[in-house]
Amino acid sequence: MQNSAPWSMSATAQAEAVRSGDISAVELVESHLERIAEVNPQVNAVTQLLAERAREAAAMTDRRRAAGDVLGPLAGVPFTVKESTPVEGAATTFGAERFRDLVAPADAPPVARLRAAGAIPIGHSNVPTLILAGMHTRSELFGDTANPWDRARTPGGSSGGDGVAVATGMAAIGLGNDSGGSVRIPAQFCGVAGLKPTSGRFPADHRVLGPDDPGPASQMLVTDGPLARTVGDLRLAYEALAGTDPRDPRAVPVPAYGEPLPPGRVKVAVVADPGGHGVHPSIRAAVETAAGALRDAGYDVREVRDVPRLDEALEAYGRITVTEFAPTWPVVRGLLGEGGDRYIAMTMERTPPATAAELVKLMGTWLNIRRSWAEFLDAYPLLLGPVFTEPPVEPGLESRDRAGRDRVASAMRLCTVTSFVGVPAVAVPTGLADGLPSGVQIVGRAFREDLCLGAAQALEDRLGVLTPVDPRRRHADHVEGKRGSGK
Repeated sequence: MQNSAPWSMSATAQAEAVRSGDISAVELVESHLERIAEVNPQVNAVTQLLAERAREAAAMTDRRRAAGDVLGPLAGVPFTVKESTPVEGAATTFGAERFRDLVAPADAPPVARLRAAGAIPIGHSNVPTLILAGMHTRSELFGDTANPWDRARTPGGSSGGDGVAVATGMAAIGLGNDSGGSVRIPAQFCGVAGLKPTSGRFPADHRVLGPDDPGPASQMLVTDGPLARTVGDLRLAYEALAGTDPRDPRAVPVPAYGEPLPPGRVKVAVVADPGGHGVHPSIRAAVETAAGALRDAGYDVREVRDVPRLDEALEAYGRITVTEFAPTWPVVRGLLGEGGDRYIAMTMERTPPATAAELVKLMGTWLNIRRSWAEFLDAYPLLLGPVFTEPPVEPGLESRDRAGRDRVASAMRLCTVTSFVGVPAVAVPTGLADGLPSGVQIVGRAFREDLCLGAAQALEDRLGVLTPVDPRRRHADHVEGKRGSGK
């Protein structure tokens, strides 16, 4: 600790230091606030800074420790919260001008659970406008968030602000959400770890704009999930977030850790190119590197032909979500701001809403595909594959034209299908390729996040941790490299 700033420590080490009294929670929060002041102007990830409230919460933590209270597993650890997730007393803006003053009356369930474990919200984080304007994190209200490794590349989204905040040390944990890659893609592009849980594992309440709940697609597909610099920190967040809450009848009271698997090496299926639609050589190499590391760790790693029914699942996902979204599209389109509607508009033009009869059939198809995946994961408890089948792409590629939109949709296909079938996945870095983070995801059986985290830890133990990263140094090195090459 004498040789590094408190903000640079893992969340696990930060909490241990606060509980032991080696540092105070106030000192820990101040260290993060200083880090935010230093690097946020470079990356624009933290949108609403909750500095005074974080200081007050930290002071309360220190008073509790002085009084002899037992502090939680995340005591004093600062975390960011996506602009679409309510934090009591702060505006839940969704990055849109229309919701600038939409102050939350209460914490969302995952925010409340992290607080109960001792963690401290330090700020909201940027999103694509309404989390609908595209994969790149650019909002009408706050502008673009930069990838700390290379400003010419997107940090991903829609939880891109949290990915950048965690990667640069502005927060130890980020709270995002994921309905098709929105936690896992920023994790890969920013060089951190991210967890998409099983549908129903974490309690949530996404009724931010009114008293009515969304339709079945939004109910089933959207899952809150954490990002962290290490798998151990991700595990701490997972343990804090798992459970039930009366505000969410979907949350299932399943133990955070399942029964041990039968004796013998755990089988891992490997699919580097889901659906056979193509994969960049660096991503294929990342999958191969991860497969080798898992073999070294004692897993029974086997290449398989493909994942179940990928193209059918992608088509059903698109039809179901468009059908649910179509009635509100005229209103939503007006809220997205200039150019913010392009990504969804291209999707709506290509995928017509289903009729009532077609939707009923699609709901049966959805269950049938989930069954196919359950049978696949019964044979192979874990699946290793890509998060995004390309390295980080340029900002806004998915909104530029139809070719860019299709390219991004194809690259994130394994994220989409695993969200569709509701199974857990952990994204974990594998190293750098051409100076940019690369990574994979480990998919597991429903409610076996513990197996995913165990395999992710085995990868991290062998391949290392990439962050925190200093965006100022990365930018200076990038500029110097261009000068040296004569560009």
